[in-house]
Amino acid sequence: MSAPQIWVDADACPVPVKEILFRAAERAQVQVTLVANQSLRTPPSRFVRSLQVAGGFDVADNEIVARVAAGDLVVTQDIPLAAQVLEKGAQAVNTRGVPFTPDSIAQQLSMRNFMEELRGAGVDTGGPSTFHPRDRQAFANQLDIWLNRRPRPG
Repeated sequence: MSAPQIWVDADACPVPVKEILFRAAERAQVQVTLVANQSLRTPPSRFVRSLQVAGGFDVADNEIVARVAAGDLVVTQDIPLAAQVLEKGAQAVNTRGVPFTPDSIAQQLSMRNFMEELRGAGVDTGGPSTFHPRDRQAFANQLDIWLNRRPRPG
């Protein structure tokens, strides 16, 4: 069994979250892979890599689902992606530090679908709120929890 690693749905990942992940990769010596349909700049590190996929609907999500393993962590704001990785035994957290859990995912999917219906009917539902320092701290805290719980290689 390989060591648990972190997969990042990187197309919409805020820069402060990427910076936290880059530092954690070095500190904890954990593999972090950013998956996106565009070229990404990553720091020189044997623990950080980027994987560029073809453009298109859900291509990056599908690549993450194909590669993720039980015990891995996926960083995403995409609720359907989070549901798929939870089914594979991985963990998922959004960029604001809110974990997706088997207990909460059905409700989160329902709310997402409802909001999509409203937008489809022309209702302005507003966008996501501004990314605040408290979001950054909440994400860092959830990442530390995962890092401290993961089995270490060797």
